[in-house]
Amino acid sequence: MATEATNHARKVLGWAAHDATGKLKPFIFTRRENGVNDVTIKIMYCGMCQTDVHFAKNDWENTTYPIVPGYEIVGIITKTGSNVSNFKIGDRVGLGYVFSSCLDCELCNTSRENYCDQMRPVYNSVASDGTVTYGGYSKMIVADHRYCVHIPEKLPLERAAPLLGAGITVYGAMKNSNILDYPGKRIGVIGLGGLGHMAVKFGKAFGHQVTVISTSPSKKELAIQKLGADDFILSTDPTKMQWKRRSLDFILDTVSANHSIGPYIELLKVDGTLAIVGAPSKPIDFPSNDLIYGKRTIKGSIIGSVEEIEEMMEFCEKYEVLPDIDIVPINKINEAFDRLAKNDVKFRFVLDIES
Repeated sequence: MATEATNHARKVLGWAAHDATGKLKPFIFTRRENGVNDVTIKIMYCGMCQTDVHFAKNDWENTTYPIVPGYEIVGIITKTGSNVSNFKIGDRVGLGYVFSSCLDCELCNTSRENYCDQMRPVYNSVASDGTVTYGGYSKMIVADHRYCVHIPEKLPLERAAPLLGAGITVYGAMKNSNILDYPGKRIGVIGLGGLGHMAVKFGKAFGHQVTVISTSPSKKELAIQKLGADDFILSTDPTKMQWKRRSLDFILDTVSANHSIGPYIELLKVDGTLAIVGAPSKPIDFPSNDLIYGKRTIKGSIIGSVEEIEEMMEFCEKYEVLPDIDIVPINKINEAFDRLAKNDVKFRFVLDIES
């Protein structure tokens, strides 16, 4: 496990949920002093994700209260430890979901630390010194520099924030399914929220034909006219679903609401893959015969490694792939959180911590 300083003496203002209502309130807590491997980050913006809502409301029944959500963290470095050579004071920096890992296993040694058995998230977890981790809905954070990434100068900080969650979640899933290296495929995206709209943007940037699959007919114009998708399937239309049977090489399921993936499996070609990155609170059900007779694969993926995040940031800077966002001032945090819980957000909310 990454070694951390144990002197928790820095008082910090954050916004925490104290029970399953998920209501966020100002909360004073302490962070550790900057250790030899650490950087101190003044948080400027933090993306707001459905994962934050699930944890705040204890949907997965593993929340420790009080909880300070937020894992799409961007800001400015204000202090560095003596072992830190790749960051300096004033650098623009990002910190995502992974707060620490063992740094010594096969996964950590092959840039897959996000799958390490000892991986600890940036919030709702316990650090190696036994203290609870608190996330990015706060004024500052102290983090091991080995889990931080540089934010390219051409990327606005506020729009870079969701790349650390929504962006790397879909980028990593596509990379792990060989979607980056082989253009010209037909790919589907289930859901058109924060993850879904980034999946469309990445899919087009990678050179694929992209089909958006949604239960909402109002998303068709948004998908095709604004985001540049090539096709749209209304999943509640049995005729359209049947017509598009065995038409897609790859499907990315970004939906976090409870749903069956059975109807979507039949959209895949033989040897097709469905990758799940949404995390519903209940188990997903599907018919096994559709897998067997179609030689299809269902797989999961979680975020990405530091190496992959850096690679993605460079790609986004080069090809100008950025999320569409709405800035949320601190005094509107609960209004935005409630809207997020109801899926009443077009793409991504980003919390303006400085405000």
